[in-house]
Amino acid sequence: MWMQIFRAAYDALNQMFTPPFRATLWKVLGLTLALLALMWVGLDKVLVGYMLNPAWFPYPWIATAISVALGVGLVVGLAFIVAPVSMLVAGLFLDDLAELAERETYPEGARGRALPAGQAVWLSSKYALVSLAVNLIALILFLLPGVNALVFFVANAYLFGREYFELAALRFRSLDEVRELRTRHAVTLFLAGLLIAAFVAVPIVNLLTPLFGVAFMVRVHKIIAPQAVTPLPNPAPPPPLRAQG
Repeated sequence: MWMQIFRAAYDALNQMFTPPFRATLWKVLGLTLALLALMWVGLDKVLVGYMLNPAWFPYPWIATAISVALGVGLVVGLAFIVAPVSMLVAGLFLDDLAELAERETYPEGARGRALPAGQAVWLSSKYALVSLAVNLIALILFLLPGVNALVFFVANAYLFGREYFELAALRFRSLDEVRELRTRHAVTLFLAGLLIAAFVAVPIVNLLTPLFGVAFMVRVHKIIAPQAVTPLPNPAPPPPLRAQG
């Protein structure tokens, strides 16, 4: 099964750059960068514009030194919240991404059902908040080399493996079934989550984490439980029109 998991990751990476995925890729990337830019401007205005009041720092060199330090801090801080921000943005396209991955993964025609809008928003918001919490913990431990990396990879592996699998499986199964599968295949999902965590750890590339995570976990779901994935019934044809007499 391990080789299947690595193969699924390789196939997911390849699919990210196919034309159907590329259309969503640019949307996610553009919106994520725009949101990060707005956060940068807002935080810069608050920290630099208000905290460095000349009345508090009468010596210009002190204000300059603090301004540089704050700028570096913003760069580091924003680097740690790229993953949750991109997850929040990608929540707008999660079902579209999952369906594209299913088309390639289930050539026989099996398709999951789109999640209700409220559930989709809740899931993407929950994933973003959980990711933010993990990355804030790693940021707090930033000055402890080795420890922060261990926390980052272990926590993200567990959480991303669990959450992206939940997203893929809920399109085919009830929540109780998904939880049972998560428990039964906890080690496999942790390994899959490690691959997603490694993706998150690469600067710039981590902006595309949700695209990789969805494409990857759709495949992992099929590997773990292929027997219960069946095509959805075709919609009934509309009734014939009656002739007007």
